[in-house]
Amino acid sequence: MSWHARREGWNPQAEDARDNGDVDYSRVIHSASFRRLQGKTQILNLGDSDFYRTRLTHSLEVAQIAGGIARQLESSFPDHPASAILPDRGTIHSIGCTHDFGHPPFGHGGEIALNYCMRDHGGFEGNGQTLRILGRLESFSANACANLTRRTMLGVLKYPVAYSLARDPARTPGLVDGPTTIKVLDGQACKPPKCYHDSEQDVVDWILETLTDTDRAELQSFAPVPHKHAKPLHKSLDCSIMDAADDIAYGVHDLEDAIALDLVTRERFATAVQDRCPTFLDALKVKYPGESANDVFSHMVDGLFGGPATRKRYIGRLVHHFLTAVEYVEHKAFAEPLLRYRVRVREVERQFLDVLQDFVVREVIASPAVQHLEFKGQGMVVAVFEAMQADPARLLPREEFSKFEAAHGDVRVICDYVAAMTDTHLLKTYERLFSPRMGSVFDRL
Repeated sequence: MSWHARREGWNPQAEDARDNGDVDYSRVIHSASFRRLQGKTQILNLGDSDFYRTRLTHSLEVAQIAGGIARQLESSFPDHPASAILPDRGTIHSIGCTHDFGHPPFGHGGEIALNYCMRDHGGFEGNGQTLRILGRLESFSANACANLTRRTMLGVLKYPVAYSLARDPARTPGLVDGPTTIKVLDGQACKPPKCYHDSEQDVVDWILETLTDTDRAELQSFAPVPHKHAKPLHKSLDCSIMDAADDIAYGVHDLEDAIALDLVTRERFATAVQDRCPTFLDALKVKYPGESANDVFSHMVDGLFGGPATRKRYIGRLVHHFLTAVEYVEHKAFAEPLLRYRVRVREVERQFLDVLQDFVVREVIASPAVQHLEFKGQGMVVAVFEAMQADPARLLPREEFSKFEAAHGDVRVICDYVAAMTDTHLLKTYERLFSPRMGSVFDRL
């Protein structure tokens, strides 16, 4: 029952029929952080189209797939000891819907920019900010913020290693040498470690306080990587379910958006996945023997690059293919079952999923069309942050400045404010501060 505990005491009303997972899910769905996801970039920038996914729709899809994975495991491995402790629907949906709460405006570009801005103040990492939002910034209780159950918070703790331990001290966020009139961030140097912020150490201590010393030490272990940040080694069962769902949504649904918006070609896709999807093609042959003659691969590619109906059909089949290929992995170093068992996509299917993810990164995310906008977004994030930091009494909104004063001038408060902005809020704030247009006192801050 300790996994059902909350940091701050809370008793439901007598007539409230919800269980703990339902309560957590309601708090997540009704939070300001969840609503802000509708205005944050997933891969493609807002304003290009109203069709493709935002962080909000992506998070909903991750939650739905994660729930499907939990039920699939229950069906596929009914006698496995881990199946007896699978999360209820409310809990796994809560974890799925919150997993991107901490991502700042302009996606990973904004994350790199804020880590540069916070280089002397404990750094910034999106997953770490998610934990901070739920444990420090939301307002569902007086002293515990979202006050979610310990199990949900453990599922949110994707990287259980502190920033100060995970970071490579030789990698200092900085600027690219060369340009003299503009700031150009060094993307590799500014990339943060996978971690939680040291400022949330007390929250992490509470999450892990019921573990044995051995389990706690093992969970927070990490592997040094030469010339890079250290790599966290472990996560919980629930977090691994969410992580698998996130990878599926990223690899399949972001591909769907890229195809629908003509950002990738049929030929380049076919070349990338040729001979890399044997289990998927075999499944199509068995399940839909009348759809194609002998060339199942070409029929699949034609379906993805055909009209919306055939594309959606094959996208659904891809999600199903990966979702039903999940399996348990046991880590015998742990005594706690929620840490001892984890979930992964089977190796062959995982290789195909990696191909899809790599294709999206190479053809879309790394394309100049997307990188131009990410570059611009990074510059705006740094400019707004540094302006607020330079004169917070003058430029921070009054409510935010009150928080800044209460925190004795902790720059993390400014970081929280900028990180919470939607893309449009950041853009409007930048224009208000730096655009030569007249502006108005009635522009909302």
